[in-house]
Amino acid sequence: MVNALYDFGQFQYSCGNYGAAAELLYQFRVLSTDNDRVAAGTWGKLACEILTTNWDSAMEELQKVKESIDTKMFNNPREQLQQRTWLIHWALFPLFNYEGGRDQILELFFSPSYINTIQTSCPWVLRYLTAAVIGGRGRVKNTGMHQKQLKDIVRIVKQEAYEYSDPVTDFVRALYIDFDFEEAQRQLPRAEEVLRSDFFLAAAGDAFVDAARHLFFESYCKIHARIDLRRLSAQLGLNVDEGEKWIVNLIRDTRLDAKIDFKEGTVVMNHPNSSVYQQVIERTKGGFFRTQVLSAAVAR
Repeated sequence: MVNALYDFGQFQYSCGNYGAAAELLYQFRVLSTDNDRVAAGTWGKLACEILTTNWDSAMEELQKVKESIDTKMFNNPREQLQQRTWLIHWALFPLFNYEGGRDQILELFFSPSYINTIQTSCPWVLRYLTAAVIGGRGRVKNTGMHQKQLKDIVRIVKQEAYEYSDPVTDFVRALYIDFDFEEAQRQLPRAEEVLRSDFFLAAAGDAFVDAARHLFFESYCKIHARIDLRRLSAQLGLNVDEGEKWIVNLIRDTRLDAKIDFKEGTVVMNHPNSSVYQQVIERTKGGFFRTQVLSAAVAR
């Protein structure tokens, strides 16, 4: 009779009674000793929680499915790759609909086995991963973690450029790999258009564009001492008045060492020059640390 719970849960799911199906599959999972059916029931319960937008439970089921995939002994490695591919795609629902699960899902995507799955089996997920990292710029509490994720995205976009590209990844490539600001300027409105028409990213368009402008401005400021307001506003896709207000707010919020010369219509950046001696000291510190790590490794 235990298996009847599974069949009845599947029937309820087929009828669209997702809440009832989730409860039946939960009861089946508690009672059953059939590992294959328990795994299938966990997938079914995950689907039910997503369809009922019960995101807290969906995150719990997502973790259980991940553990099941990671611990199960697969006869064929391709089957494990396929299941990880499915999980990545299903995880897009809570990633873009539930703020509380964002960090956990990004951590999952950036783990070695799952980033390899994305690169091997579904490189198009790079669009969503890139949009999630850039669009979440203003919401993350751990700035160091965000910088690491951004570096990883840049590296992966560069590696997979031959396999997959779209305006979202092309913006990253132009800004961080080619350092082509004009190309990045062209790609940003295209990326916004793509986001507006994407099922998962439609609501994330504004956050992505605002964060992308911040990243563009930061990169632009690193290599310029004096920036023309009109030109920068045009590159950001804003008129002069909007661009001026946006840049003033950005300088105030991020506390950049910069000032606006309204008479000349320029932004003047103050780039402190580090002395040669300071650079030597910093590099020596890094070399000393690496030597210690190497010595410890050899001693083992």
